[in-house]
Amino acid sequence: MATVDLTHASFGSQIEKDGITLVDFWAEWCGPCKMFGPIFETVSEKYPEITFGKVDTEAEQQLAGEAGISSIPTLMVFRDGILLYNSPGAIPAEALDEIISAVQGLNMDEVRAEVAKQLEEAKNQSQS
Repeated sequence: MATVDLTHASFGSQIEKDGITLVDFWAEWCGPCKMFGPIFETVSEKYPEITFGKVDTEAEQQLAGEAGISSIPTLMVFRDGILLYNSPGAIPAEALDEIISAVQGLNMDEVRAEVAKQLEEAKNQSQS
């Protein structure tokens, strides 16, 4: 599957879907983005079951701001609506493959339980 362009309107529904979604936040003027873009595209061809989305931070400034993007390229990886990876910087194809393998290997029931636990702890701390 080739990459898909994500916009403010489509971002939320895409990342909340079941399965894995990788998102590359980029800009045309960004040198490291130009290096990472072809890697992201090539790796997307190896994983047709995964959605590879791209967000043009110039065209989608509000979305980039809401996502907390302060450096590009930034890669975010979601699975079943949960953000599992968020890191700026261009990475080689091998590292991207490793991230995908790690995300595929996660027990999402355990991840959801940990997220729920963290939310409960944060709620309890804010009440004290």
